[in-house]
Amino acid sequence: MDGIFENLSLWSAIFAWAAAQAIKILIELYKTKKLRLALIISSGGMPSSHTAFVTAMSIAIGLIEGFHSMLFAVSAVMSLVVMYDASGVRRAAGKQAEVINMIVENIENTGLILDKKLKELLGHSPIEVAAGAALGTLIAIICCR
Repeated sequence: MDGIFENLSLWSAIFAWAAAQAIKILIELYKTKKLRLALIISSGGMPSSHTAFVTAMSIAIGLIEGFHSMLFAVSAVMSLVVMYDASGVRRAAGKQAEVINMIVENIENTGLILDKKLKELLGHSPIEVAAGAALGTLIAIICCR
């Protein structure tokens, strides 16, 4: 268990995730003048914390083990899958939730009360994913230098 505290790729990922979530809180504070600490565990928004997390891990592995290593290759492929999912599948699911919520709202206007709204902010735009990748890269470089 002692080695876990020396695992720079793990800590790079954790710091990148925490930084991305903190940035989301700061952006929301700037936009709305309200402190929403619940955003620390939310998905969606700028920057992508999932992307920052996996990018920091992959870059740290590359810096430590070498970008030619099999471990880097595995982590890079996994990171690309996460980024594709964040900007593709989860984004599409969020857009579908938006449409379903509009349909439910129209139905509720007739007097029929349905279940709670679906969460719409699930995925990320390509810019949010790119920002997460940049943040993850920067944090991995800082942690591993």
